[in-house]
Amino acid sequence: MSFGGAPKCPVCNKSVYANEEVAHEQKKYHKACFRCSKCGKGLDSLNVCNRDDKLFCKRCYGQEYGIGGYGFGMGAGVLGTDGGKGSAASATTKGSATARGGGGASGPSFGGGVKCGRCNKSVYTAEEVKGAGQSWHKRCFTCQNCNKSLDSTTVADKNGNIYCKGCYAKEFGPKGVGFGIGAGTLTT
Repeated sequence: MSFGGAPKCPVCNKSVYANEEVAHEQKKYHKACFRCSKCGKGLDSLNVCNRDDKLFCKRCYGQEYGIGGYGFGMGAGVLGTDGGKGSAASATTKGSATARGGGGASGPSFGGGVKCGRCNKSVYTAEEVKGAGQSWHKRCFTCQNCNKSLDSTTVADKNGNIYCKGCYAKEFGPKGVGFGIGAGTLTT
């Protein structure tokens, strides 16, 4: 029974009143219920991710649904941005030589394959990072200006080059008064 017509919290299914609400994707949660469904960490608008009506912190979301493979905490094998642990897609690609670069009808043969966006050498599955529409070696996935290591949340691209958010803003952001340059006009 619902009195007063207050919206229901998707986590506990109890009424959410204005003084205790947190809104996310057109749903209203209690502040106490707005937590990661895996680790229980309190969430805010900067670290919330959701999938299948479950809330996650960025760390737990990455563990469940992010990139996997050698160098990403899952042992030797392949990187994948498939559905995460136990998905049908990950079961079919693990250990499959023809899934990528093993000489199958649609895959490239020895020595061919995807080239790194920075060094233009072949990128093998175990060392591949995808970003800005290209494949990169993990060691090459760095800012064009300052060489800081990047990830999917810190990368910005322009003309085929990748930058950290800070260098991108310095190079391509607005300029003028209030943006670190003196005299009177705003330019881009």
